[in-house]
Amino acid sequence: MQRQNTITALLRAGRDDATALNVPGGTPLPYRALRAHVQRTIDTLNGLGIGRGDRVAIVLPNGPEMAAAFVSVAAACASCPLNPAYRADEFEFYLADLKAKALLVERGSTSPALEVARKLGVRILELAPSGEGSGAFTLAAADGAAGTRASNGGAAHADDVALILHTSGTTSRPKIVPLTQANVCASAYNILETLRLTAEDRELNIMPLFHIHGLMAGTLAPLAAGSTIFCTPGFNALKFFAQMAECKPTWYTAVPTMHQTILARAPQNKEIIAANPLRFLRSSSSSIPPQVIAELEAIFGAPLIESYGMTEASHQMSSNPLPPAVRKPGTVGKAAGPEIAIMDDAGKLLDAGATGEIVIRGPNVTAGYENNPKANTEAFTNGWFRTGDQGSLDADGYLSITGRLKEIINRGGEKISPREVDEVLMDHPAVAQVVTFAIPHDKLGEDVGAVVVLREGRTATDRELRDFVGKKLADYKVPRKILFMDEIPKGATGKLQRIGLAAKLGLA
Repeated sequence: MQRQNTITALLRAGRDDATALNVPGGTPLPYRALRAHVQRTIDTLNGLGIGRGDRVAIVLPNGPEMAAAFVSVAAACASCPLNPAYRADEFEFYLADLKAKALLVERGSTSPALEVARKLGVRILELAPSGEGSGAFTLAAADGAAGTRASNGGAAHADDVALILHTSGTTSRPKIVPLTQANVCASAYNILETLRLTAEDRELNIMPLFHIHGLMAGTLAPLAAGSTIFCTPGFNALKFFAQMAECKPTWYTAVPTMHQTILARAPQNKEIIAANPLRFLRSSSSSIPPQVIAELEAIFGAPLIESYGMTEASHQMSSNPLPPAVRKPGTVGKAAGPEIAIMDDAGKLLDAGATGEIVIRGPNVTAGYENNPKANTEAFTNGWFRTGDQGSLDADGYLSITGRLKEIINRGGEKISPREVDEVLMDHPAVAQVVTFAIPHDKLGEDVGAVVVLREGRTATDRELRDFVGKKLADYKVPRKILFMDEIPKGATGKLQRIGLAAKLGLA
């Protein structure tokens, strides 16, 4: 298959009458209609004064409209999907930081993003299903005004930004990751080739479509193969097997916590599994225990392909291969697109077996964070991007991750900046000091914990502080455990140490 370097060109792979998008119980949207829809969306956005290089934030629930909106907007300008669960304070930060020209929501939306957009002077665009098939929609400005046609119109070029996501860091300010058309297309083809996707494949997409995992592996890669995507409203363990029976997928991709939930319900659904055999299962976003891999493969009778990805790499970096090639549970496979190496602190590349920082380079890797020269200086060494993860490559080129150098909390694939939670807790009048850190969780891998020192003479309860955080941050960022102490634990040098704190406090 010839690789393309723009989303518009990538979508030519699908046969005119083949189904591109569908939803359980829905009307199929064929590739012919999807391509026409993308072109209409480009024209509509251009007519509203939005063109190449402009930024459109998208706040939509999971489903075919979200998938179609991502692809259509990204074909015209910079698509900026945001988590619909964000609170007003979070929307205000992201919309301002992105310098969004417009906000795309569904007609009738009650998202707090709307009021924030009005406050910031961001134009609101409303989407409504068009009835042409799953995902197809009409688009209009909420104010009814047409605007001045964009001078920078037409389909985006290879070096134009297609997708912008924020990645949490150990500082309080998340970094902007711009990914070009060429970046995301390279990643889509990397995933397609790793999984050997063809037009005959059917994916059951249960991943959220504001994350790089769902956008790339769940959406763009299957479209590059001309295959079918069944877009669910989001993962629901109670509906998964009914969806499987109806959609008859050949594969799905998920984070480990989803796989474990599916596994718990699988014994009661053996007939559906037998009647709808999968070609493979895929897992990414955080590590999956080898024991869980073995159980999933036994009950589904299909290989589980574990991969390793991150936003800055447009998702996939390495992956275990499909049979008959060797899979090594406990590793995240071989380089699957970009080059992968292990580097020491001085920037020297290390030999097989040595442990150091995992570094990557390739056409799917971002050219750098936006407006953040300090982060770029730290992240790039001799053309290699430093992932912040520690690991080693064996003699066969299989990558093992031995630890994270970063302090980010990985809650079932949701990445949380501890400093962001710190700053919200510090706004509480009773809080004098705080440190947020990762605590172990049997299903999520990690959850959010915090140590709080109260101001003298003030009182606060665990519930009060959690409710306080919950009003400003999404639910998944709210600490599940808060410890009240007289002093913040510090390392030998007096520095605050998040990593390893759970073990020191007896929580690991």
